[in-house]
Amino acid sequence: MENTPPPSGKQIKLEVPAGMEALYSNQVLIAHTPSELVFNFAQMIPGNATAKVKAQVMMSPIGAKLLYRALGDNLAKYEANFGEIKLPGDPSLAEHLFRPGQG
Repeated sequence: MENTPPPSGKQIKLEVPAGMEALYSNQVLIAHTPSELVFNFAQMIPGNATAKVKAQVMMSPIGAKLLYRALGDNLAKYEANFGEIKLPGDPSLAEHLFRPGQG
């Protein structure tokens, strides 16, 4: 994600701990209360009905809205460089990727 400058205009230095593993997620389940949004990032394996949550991230509504904006900006830049991201016509991406009998 692109760093969004804080209100003061100062850049934030992002420090990633040594040895931190990257996480792959093909499912995100989102819940919310009036004061926070909860993102459960999970992995689902074809043929398995259970998605295993690998990380949970909680954000304020303002933080989530800023993430939404940054994600939209970065997807637009990605598509400008690599072409439009085509979505399947099925009701959900998970149904397209994990149809029974695939393999």
